[in-house]
Amino acid sequence: MSTILGASRPDPAAYMLRAAGGGAGRAYKQELIELLDVRPGQTVLDVGCGPGTDLPALAERVGDAGTVIGVDHDPAMLAEARLRTAHLPVTDLREGDAHALPVAPGTANRAKIDRVLMHVADPAAALAQLHTATRPGALVGLVEPDWDTLAVDAEDLDTSRAFTRYTTSDVVRNATIGRSLGRLAERAGFVVQTVLTTTPVFRDFEDADHMLGLGRNTQRAIEEGRIDAARGRRWFASLSEGPFYASFTLVTVLCSR
Repeated sequence: MSTILGASRPDPAAYMLRAAGGGAGRAYKQELIELLDVRPGQTVLDVGCGPGTDLPALAERVGDAGTVIGVDHDPAMLAEARLRTAHLPVTDLREGDAHALPVAPGTANRAKIDRVLMHVADPAAALAQLHTATRPGALVGLVEPDWDTLAVDAEDLDTSRAFTRYTTSDVVRNATIGRSLGRLAERAGFVVQTVLTTTPVFRDFEDADHMLGLGRNTQRAIEEGRIDAARGRRWFASLSEGPFYASFTLVTVLCSR
């Protein structure tokens, strides 16, 4: 079992596919798609589609008469998405930024943004773009984490808390975006219909290290003087020694246009 600090950051596409394939990932994604109530013949917009994780499920729901538009700023992600959707002619993949969507106004009947706003420079501007891209009556699903709720069980509780603070303040650009989704959506002109929460739980240390960046971010925190080196290494090593627990909160907001 690896207890190496500073392991390299995982390949982004592989990381996203692994996150979506886990039990918690499958559950909230299925919930989001059900909430969107996608109908045959509709146009669905997936902003930050990544490697195309959700595109096949959306394509199945729109049928032959519909369209699923996937937008991502990363050409490598789009290349992976094209491989995953090569057999799905209703998919339309476009390179573009969430702040300047390559979509005509009033295009989409349904839209989703899943764990993207936590990374963008201006979430409010991205939501304003989404409002422009959707039609009156459209349903929009937003999902983002609140990293302030990250809990890692350890006897050294102070270092667990320091790790969460470092994640929130230095690792993730918009770390508490989950709690703000409803407010930001309403300011963008949407009407909030439903707010739900999901709590992904990690019981496997190796999986949590990969998905939550326990080792690599502890190393960063040590290098930046945010966590004492000896204490941080002891804390990280202790996580693999017994029953493991970590969790955080994902917030899902369903809006109408």
